[in-house]
Amino acid sequence: MPDYTKGTVRSLDGTEIGYRHYGGKGPGVVLVHGGMKAAQHFARLARALADGFGVYVPDRRGRGMSGPHGADFAVQREVEDLRALLAATEARFVFGLSSGALVSLRTALSTPQVERLALYEPPLSVGGSTPMAWVPRYERELDTGNRAAALVTALKGLGTEPVFARVPRAVLTPVIALGLRVQGGARPDEASIAELVPTERYDMRIVAEMADTAPDYARLPARVLLLGGTRGPGFLARALDELERVLPHAERRTLPGLTHEGPEDDGRPLEVAGVLRDFYTAA
Repeated sequence: MPDYTKGTVRSLDGTEIGYRHYGGKGPGVVLVHGGMKAAQHFARLARALADGFGVYVPDRRGRGMSGPHGADFAVQREVEDLRALLAATEARFVFGLSSGALVSLRTALSTPQVERLALYEPPLSVGGSTPMAWVPRYERELDTGNRAAALVTALKGLGTEPVFARVPRAVLTPVIALGLRVQGGARPDEASIAELVPTERYDMRIVAEMADTAPDYARLPARVLLLGGTRGPGFLARALDELERVLPHAERRTLPGLTHEGPEDDGRPLEVAGVLRDFYTAA
């Protein structure tokens, strides 16, 4: 039996957003996953926080238990999704990873309910710092049905996982193609990697839409924790530098040895959970 319950909220445009709920009593925390991932990838982080918090982990739209992106997709749609979940749960704390951090940041700007916001390596582009040149190739491969090649293009284009940068494309693509054929979700409410690959198209729309918006957050009222690992690519550190410069109530922590996937199940989520616990419970 899973150690979480499931629920849904309805976003402003009518899209249903499914979520997992871990824990019970205590302040509410919403964990917002990153690109090509789903709620299932935050299971260990959620469990590590569940003894002191009510933890809510949504599948962002287009994934798992949630409805589709919709024809008029923009970051505002995901802001409305997160606002709906915050309203239903009365959670005051938010954690976002990668593109989920961008959504969380944009949501906090218009949602006074968010008192404390933790962001792990948001790909906020500063003067073209976030790599985007790979996106047209990824979309062509996706449109021709070659999801393995599209995934390789995205992984190499972003460079967020060091191991994939070192392996030649000719070696990596057939291995990933085989993995996509045999891998599936372990439970009915889990999304397979093959299902998640196309969602990166929408995440990159968010990155493009939010490029060079750092000055917008100079008036953000929430207290913010900026997080990053020492093994992430330089463009993510630059985004954190810029946010640290403009945010009025920010502190920053760098976690030694962590990659961009540090908060996820395959990373070191217990370390991230300890930092989040300290941030959310500090006086």
